[in-house]
Order: sequence, then C-alpha cells, then structure tokens
Amino acid sequence: MEKVKKLLEETLGGQFLRMTISNPRKKGEISKIKIHPVLIKGELYYQEERLQGTQAFHKNFPYEEKEAMVERIASLMADFKQIEWETQDMRYQGFVNKKQQASVRKAQKSAEMQESSGGMQQFSHNRKKQYLLEEGTCADFLVELGVMTKDGKVVKKKYDKFRQINRFLEFIDDVREALPKDRGLTIIDFGCGKSYLTFAMYYYFHRLRGRDVRIIGLDLKQDVISHCNALAGKLGYDGLQFLHGDIADYSGVDRVDMVVTLHACDTATDYALARAVEWDAGVILSVPCCQHELNRQMRSDILAPLFRYGLIKERTAALFTDALRAQLLEQQGYQVQVLEFIDMEHTPKNILIRGVKRHGKRKNWEEYEMCRDFLHADLTLEKLLR
Repeated sequence: MEKVKKLLEETLGGQFLRMTISNPRKKGEISKIKIHPVLIKGELYYQEERLQGTQAFHKNFPYEEKEAMVERIASLMADFKQIEWETQDMRYQGFVNKKQQASVRKAQKSAEMQESSGGMQQFSHNRKKQYLLEEGTCADFLVELGVMTKDGKVVKKKYDKFRQINRFLEFIDDVREALPKDRGLTIIDFGCGKSYLTFAMYYYFHRLRGRDVRIIGLDLKQDVISHCNALAGKLGYDGLQFLHGDIADYSGVDRVDMVVTLHACDTATDYALARAVEWDAGVILSVPCCQHELNRQMRSDILAPLFRYGLIKERTAALFTDALRAQLLEQQGYQVQVLEFIDMEHTPKNILIRGVKRHGKRKNWEEYEMCRDFLHADLTLEKLLR
C-alpha cells in the first residue's frame, strides 16, 4: 500500500486527469468511485463520485490539500480490490489483496494519447458532455437516419435521439469486456423497429472498436425490415442483416453473444430473455414495454387500498415485473443491474435490465418464490425458464 501512496503523492498534481476505484470487496454497496479534477468558479477541486446502484453521489475536496486526498484514497482502497488512474503522460493500475498488499503496473502513453488527453479546459464543471459518438464527427448512419448533417452537426430536433443513442452505447461499452475477444461476435436485436440503435451497435463494434461482428435485427413489420436492409446495403454494413420473424420461434443461429430487446411488448420481452438464457448469451440488454401480465394477476389484501387506483397498480406492476425478471435472470447465473435508460421526461418506458453472465453461485431461489407468491404472480418468463 505504501508504494501506491507514494505514486499517488507524485501523480495527484497538475498532470492528474482521472481515477477509478472499483471491484468492491462487499457487493451491494458502493460499486465504484471516480475521482477527477474539476474547476468550479475558478477554484480547482478533486471531485469524488460514488456510484451506488443507479445513483451517483458527489463531493468536492480542495485541490491544494493533496496529502489529505492521498490518505483518503488509501482508506477507500481498503474496501476495493482495484484502482486505475491517469496523468497526462502515464497510466497506472493497482491491485490490492486481502492483506492490503498492493501491486502497481504503469505504462507510458503514446504521443497521440497524450495530445488527446486535453488540458485544464477539461476540468470545467460545466464542460460539454463527451459522447462515444462525438458531435462534429460525421457518423454515416446518423446522417442517413436524419440525426446528423454531413458536416457532423446534430439536427436540433433530433438531439434527444442523439443522446439516447449515446446513452445506449455507454451501457454496452461498460460491459464489452464480458464479450469474447478471440472470435467474431453474434448479436441479436429482437423487435428492432426503425433500428436507430441496431445501426448504432454495428457502428460501435465494427467502426469504433474494430470488431468482426454479425448483427441480426428481427421484427414483425415487413416494410421496416425492407427499409433497414436497403439502408444497411447503402452504408456497406455487410455484417448487419434484418429479418422478418417472431421472437418466440426464431432459430436462425446456434450461438449468440449478446441479446438486445428494446420495447418488446408485454411477454415478448420474456420470450427474448428466455432465448438469451437458452443461448447462454454473455450480455443481455432489455428495455421492457407494456407489462400487462402481472397487472392482471397481482392482488394483495394488505395492498388492496393502494391497488384500488388503476394508475398506481399499473405502474407498480410494471416495476415489480422487471424486478422479478431480474431475479429470474440472476437464478440463471447473470449479474443483473436495473438502470435508468433515458430521462423520464422523454418516455416513462425508461428502465433497462442489463445482465452479464457470471458462471458462479446463483441467487437464493426462495427469495424469488416468496415475492412471487406474495403477489400471486404466474409469470411467462418463469415458465419458459423452468
């Protein structure tokens, strides 16, 4: 640990860019801590961001109190196994074992990386959001879909869609290390619709990450499928294909690495999740829609006065449905997060279930059964998985 503290003392100065403390020893509490310099009203601070579930908590510390910050970071590391940080010209990665002994790796950045790291302007508290798809850089599919002009400017009326696409890609980028690295990827997008996000996935994996990828978009609307195939051909997206078909009985592939299902209505989401489990997909991304099944079944003598209000019951049933789906995926060996996809002001259908396959201990089945029986639930997903 002393070696890490010494490096922190040397690097938390003017060239320090960012830090991530991750891999907590205790699950279910703080999942990650990020630290970076921030300029607020002309004063420089270290800003600490603690991520707990879907919430982020921020706290600022005076930049001139570097020694106190070093001690703070060292104390935080007692509860985590890994720390990574960057300066203008170096990258550092540290690992802490159970005995609080730390090992550190460091690597020199290339000249290009040093130049792209930026200067003090990046510390502005109100700096522009940095996206995976950058404003000012033309993305051909965004131009064709009317989101961006040929000179890389986002169309004003499409800015919410631009944010949504980037937010979706951030969810993928966070878990891309869980996908195979030694071969090409196969991704299925059930209920792809107009396919903004399907095209975005292909662009992300093939253009931004340089991966060999095959993406299949599946939908019941023949006109949508024809349009999307024509656009994929125009863009030269050879690994992107759209097919007319139903989620429940699709059998065109034997192995799938990632399954995406966005706004598949009611139990169509359950069929997509069940197929993902059947394929042993490494990553699942699902934004459910129109969760009616539990709303018809759910009853409780205790909660009856609350369920008397139709809107309350409908929204409660939707939340409970997705929570039970998450529990069922955990029973199948997935590490599951329920995240906010986009702001509620854009759509109430904003919950994303993200599952990453972990071939370890499964959750206690009895916990799920207690919740299910309390609600008198008889869910399609449970039947399909059993």
